[in-house]
Amino acid sequence: MASSPELKHPVKSFAWAARDKSGVLSPFNFSRRAADGHDVQLKVLYCGICHSDLHMIKNEWGFTEYPIVPGHEIAGVVTEVGRKVQKFKIGDKVGVGCLVGSCRNCNKCATDLENYCPAQILTYGFHYTDGTPTYGGYSDIMVVDEHFAIRWPENFPLDAGCPLLCAGISTYSPLKYFELNKPGIHIGVVGLGGLGHVAVKFAKAFGAKVTVISTSAGKKQEAIEKLGADSFLPSGDPEQMQAAVSTMDGIIDTISAVHPILPFINLLVPHGKLIVVGAPEKPLELPIYSLSMGRKIVTSSSIGGLKETQQMIDFAAKHNILPEVEVIPIDYVNTAMERLAKGDVKYRFVIDIGNTIKSAFDMNGNS
Repeated sequence: MASSPELKHPVKSFAWAARDKSGVLSPFNFSRRAADGHDVQLKVLYCGICHSDLHMIKNEWGFTEYPIVPGHEIAGVVTEVGRKVQKFKIGDKVGVGCLVGSCRNCNKCATDLENYCPAQILTYGFHYTDGTPTYGGYSDIMVVDEHFAIRWPENFPLDAGCPLLCAGISTYSPLKYFELNKPGIHIGVVGLGGLGHVAVKFAKAFGAKVTVISTSAGKKQEAIEKLGADSFLPSGDPEQMQAAVSTMDGIIDTISAVHPILPFINLLVPHGKLIVVGAPEKPLELPIYSLSMGRKIVTSSSIGGLKETQQMIDFAAKHNILPEVEVIPIDYVNTAMERLAKGDVKYRFVIDIGNTIKSAFDMNGNS
């Protein structure tokens, strides 16, 4: 049996953790390993709140182990480096996304697809090879192998940029892999939340025509005037949905709740691709007949490897692609989770870890 997280490692740390499926987050004492070998230690400055954080703290996918410290959109500054580190030095700005480990030996790792390694170690909710749990970025420090840290571009904001480490790569990667990054093609983006609004920005940067598809007709002005979409399609309007049948080359579906996908399949041209990147807690129904009538594809994608994640961040910096964020103090996090569940955020919460976690921890006590 592994030692308790409070005793296993020498570097004392603190965080906000959930203890049960209520999902309520509160102060938590634990420890991290010392930065040795290829490890870098970073002071966490900002961490985005992903919808998967909400799923995990409430055990909506059924495999959460408590206590759990969420957070996999992490940006900070290197404070220590192991003796074998070559990629970073103290003072460098870095990001840590959804992965902190993989086997590094399989064919997936060898082809820069660590995100599909069967021995992948996620940034929180998993276990390191020594058996200790991984704890995420709602914490004051992180320790990670340099391979799994992203070099942060100069003059690229850490606060607004950190959600790209999940929301960004989750949309950039499928757009590229499924060849929906070509100028002039027509891309639909279903859902205008944390992932959806970033998908719009990447697709426009690739030169695509972009249509936002949403049940919320009130989002039309923002989609077009603020985010740069070319058009808006209210999915609850049968006449407008019918008029858009067979007009889109590809669709990125970012909805995280259970929903029908047939209406979106009908919007695709023959050989069109519907890519589901949301993570509903229950399986979706697959309408085979509608797929066969046009040899259409329904597929999915999960984040990206480290090489591609670095490419994504560099591309975003070059094209000034930044998520729309609301920066919050750590002691607002439970309210933020309630608002996230209602869709009441434009479009990503980012926790100001560096400026608020220590004082909030001292005020709220510890455990």
